Amino acid sequence: MIRTAVIGLGDISRIHISAIQENPNVEMVAVCDIDHTLNDVGPGINFYTDYHELLEREAVDCVHICLPHHLHFPATKACVEKGVHVFQEKPLGLNTDEGLALVKLEEENKNVQICICLQNRYNESFEKLLEIVKNERYGKMLGIKGLVTWFRPKAYYDVKPWRGQMEYAGGGVMINQALHTLDLMQLLGGEIETIRGSIDNLLDYGIEVEDTATANIKFKNGATGLFFATNANSENSSVELQVVFEEGKFTIKDSILTRLDESGKKVEMIEDTKMPGTKFYYGASHTKLINQFYSSVENKTQEYVHAKDALTSIAMIDAIRKSSEEKKEIKLEVFTK
Repeated sequence: MIRTAVIGLGDISRIHISAIQENPNVEMVAVCDIDHTLNDVGPGINFYTDYHELLEREAVDCVHICLPHHLHFPATKACVEKGVHVFQEKPLGLNTDEGLALVKLEEENKNVQICICLQNRYNESFEKLLEIVKNERYGKMLGIKGLVTWFRPKAYYDVKPWRGQMEYAGGGVMINQALHTLDLMQLLGGEIETIRGSIDNLLDYGIEVEDTATANIKFKNGATGLFFATNANSENSSVELQVVFEEGKFTIKDSILTRLDESGKKVEMIEDTKMPGTKFYYGASHTKLINQFYSSVENKTQEYVHAKDALTSIAMIDAIRKSSEEKKEIKLEVFTK
């Protein structure tokens, strides 16, 4: 039985806790949050307000990090130094430098496994689309489009002010809402040559972080990418991911992968498993990735999303921000060397 704990009891932690409780090979023994009112996980589970105390007092094999972004690296580092495996929510870090530090931590502690929660890689629609890209049946890839048009009210930032502060969030819509889309785009397109991007605030919320971002991405294989993300929409519309080949066009929208046939009709290929509830846009693949990670811990395999795997999407965000500031194209490799 794998003994685990959850550090941070915000919104996303409930997805993690549900997956843990459904896994017969895992026992949740402790949770941690500075907010005492969140001590409602259930009987027999110890509650802490300091994760250092939790790590000292509890014999845990694994910890889930569900904290605000600025605490991801220090909390993960503290766990790794105790020999505890880590399942860390995205993002990898506040920026590429912090991401590189976490990658180094992973490389120097090979006996400890660190998984970054980029669960949309495990959506059925994306797995199928990635398979199509790899088999090259439809000719050369021409372009990739990633759209995230969501809504966040001012209250979203007021209730948790860290979300609107660069020091604690590392950014806005790119790192908080659209990170998964950037991650999937780079998996589909492969190595990135340059990025030209722009960030802005369309909403008068008085926050430091961007609510809107656009980018043109040039991949080394010759394909181009268009990325657009905003929190200024009127609702949380479906994320759209599209790949155009010389001889085919494939689109993921409303959690369904479709192919445009010869007559211009959309043909459904596969639909994602959906998570019930109002936050359907989280997807249902948290549980898949969490279970895979625990299987890897138990069997000492490497089948999960490593820290190094999560580095490119953070570098893309830094490149878009730098491009916006300097108003020029940025080579991605300058961030990851």
